[in-house]
Amino acid sequence: MSTRYKATTTEEAFFITISTVGWVDVFTRPNQKFIITYSLKHCQVNKGLEIYAYCLMSSHLHLFCKATNDFILSDVIRDFKKFTSKKIIQTIKEEPESRRDWLLDYFKKSCEHLKKEQHYKVWQDGYHAEHI
Repeated sequence: MSTRYKATTTEEAFFITISTVGWVDVFTRPNQKFIITYSLKHCQVNKGLEIYAYCLMSSHLHLFCKATNDFILSDVIRDFKKFTSKKIIQTIKEEPESRRDWLLDYFKKSCEHLKKEQHYKVWQDGYHAEHI
């Protein structure tokens, strides 16, 4: 994967955009928004993520942030995406969601081409990071 827009350093601030596959509007319900805010807080407390600002849109997340305490921002973002993907799918399955079948089918089809054993794909590969 290209590192052109990847945050591989520590202690430097970046503007990052993380998007859902197909720009699907996932974050229209409070429970999905909570997953993101809870996960960001977890990364702040446990993974050295320093957030200056963020904006959660219906299909993507913008962050002004950096990694501290010898954490690498790309690793923090990887872990964030992995955890939130699982929680988002769990929430779609377990809580009221009028688009449940459509969302699960879309996320399932989004990973059919992957070699690894993955059932659903919520986030686009990588993320867009601009050094600021």
